Amino acid sequence: MAKAFYRLQKLIRRTQFLLFFLTAAYLMAGSLLLLQRTRLVIQQGSHGTSTNQALTVLDEMAGVGITDPRALQNPHPGPRLLVGMDALQEPALEQQHSPRWLVSRNSELRQLRRRWFHRFISDQESMQTAGFKVIKHTAEHKGTYIGCFTDDSRERTLKGAIFYDLRKMTVAHCQEACAERAYTYAGLVYGAECYCGNTLPATTSKPEECNSECKGEKGSVCGGVNRLSVYRVEELRAGARRRRNVIYRGCFRAPENLTDTFPASLIQPNLTVEMCSEFCSKKEFPLAVIRGQECYCGYPTGSFSLRDGADGLRCSGTRNTSSAAEGKYCLVYQTPVQDTRCTDRKFLSTKSKVFVALSSFPGAGNTWARHLIEHATGYYTGSYYFDGALYNKGFKGEKDHWRSRRTICVKTHESGKTEIEMFDSAILLIRNPYKSLMAEFNRKYAGHLGYATDRNWKSKEWPDFVNSYASWWASHVLDWLKYGKRLLIVHYEDLKQSLIPKLREMVEFLNVTVTEDRLLCVENNRDGNFKRSGAKQKDFEPFTQEMKDLINRYILTVDEALRERNFTGLPREYMPR
Repeated sequence: MAKAFYRLQKLIRRTQFLLFFLTAAYLMAGSLLLLQRTRLVIQQGSHGTSTNQALTVLDEMAGVGITDPRALQNPHPGPRLLVGMDALQEPALEQQHSPRWLVSRNSELRQLRRRWFHRFISDQESMQTAGFKVIKHTAEHKGTYIGCFTDDSRERTLKGAIFYDLRKMTVAHCQEACAERAYTYAGLVYGAECYCGNTLPATTSKPEECNSECKGEKGSVCGGVNRLSVYRVEELRAGARRRRNVIYRGCFRAPENLTDTFPASLIQPNLTVEMCSEFCSKKEFPLAVIRGQECYCGYPTGSFSLRDGADGLRCSGTRNTSSAAEGKYCLVYQTPVQDTRCTDRKFLSTKSKVFVALSSFPGAGNTWARHLIEHATGYYTGSYYFDGALYNKGFKGEKDHWRSRRTICVKTHESGKTEIEMFDSAILLIRNPYKSLMAEFNRKYAGHLGYATDRNWKSKEWPDFVNSYASWWASHVLDWLKYGKRLLIVHYEDLKQSLIPKLREMVEFLNVTVTEDRLLCVENNRDGNFKRSGAKQKDFEPFTQEMKDLINRYILTVDEALRERNFTGLPREYMPR
């Protein structure tokens, strides 16, 4: 009996050892197979990957945790028609207002993400293969290359103007931008950022440290990591071009002590606007102030805010000189120089405790509001979407994940209970639906700065667009009023007319403290990079009477909803006449 028990115990021990050995062998074999496949992928990657393959990989990634959240939260996206305060259902009209516009818009956004991601990977691979080779300077651009300098973001020497183009930056583009603003030097960094100024940086660097290729020009150097490639820009041939960039701001009462208000001054017999503007441009000031033969340079400040202009007759004589009523008044001109007191921006150093949305209907000025908020607060804004055109022009928060909480607020056009309740508070930007619909139609067919053609406006696309998007304009506001936790209502027209008071309200709502000078700087740079050049006049009325009747019903519905929530109603210009 003892022998049998001993043999059984011995067999069990051998079986345990055998199982352990087989398990270890299985794990080792799996590890070897994984290493072999990884090596094969790396070898294939070194020979290049086609665009179609890359997009296929991205599509597979989208199914593993990178799926568009809107597809999960709202499987049937589309605007909902709301005609009354109780969200009256109209199934016939619901079917008529096809959701294909929203489906198409979501598809466009996904394609933007894919194209950007593939471009980003390609750029990274090309930079890795290039290593630290010195890129030769081409002779295509007209300016003179000065050298490679150290770039200190905290104490930047070239700070007169700042431009971004993370896709198409070239040396010539940077030089032209700086020359148009009367700067002497143009500096490029990171292959995509352009800085202008009239003073060279103090610290030089080794030529090989400027090794970033320009994003829009192969073979040309555009600085490096914390390194500036500096060029002396070519002088503009025609003085008229520089003169055209000088803008007359008006006649204003002069401060009591001009020398205390303005840091630089010049006394010149037979003083002209060109003389004063050129002097102030060289000193890198955005304002040129003329009183008789005296020229002063500076910024808009609390004591000289340019808000209360005087009667132009008080500044006697021509605009080239000013006797200015015994020295009490002065002529003010905007020089080509950019006011840079508010151009520095960064991500939040710690995650924001309050998740704030900047919500609007498309075409309501969300991009412009983001420009104002970023320059007023000094922090980047995020986006629920990704727009490569905005990212390439300096909206760096576009690339940051919208839930990172590293941005001061997040742009969104979404509506619906789930999408709204994820935010702790929101700035709700509302614009006249007639203007919003036209702006979004222009963007859809011609981009952020273009205009749709007359053929687009007269096609069947325009009536379908109005029928679909007009209901969305109303439902967007009503949903945010219903589900929003803490709202600040901002009307686009009020922001445009009273920029500083409204912007101050927005900044306080975001719990950020800013100086008066910074707000005045924002006002000096109010347009940004995405303002269409004037309103393109059409020789026909794009809105039919049927469209107007539809839109007017939505206007009255939204106005009633705002008043019931104790908000100010829509501006009078919205109201049907």
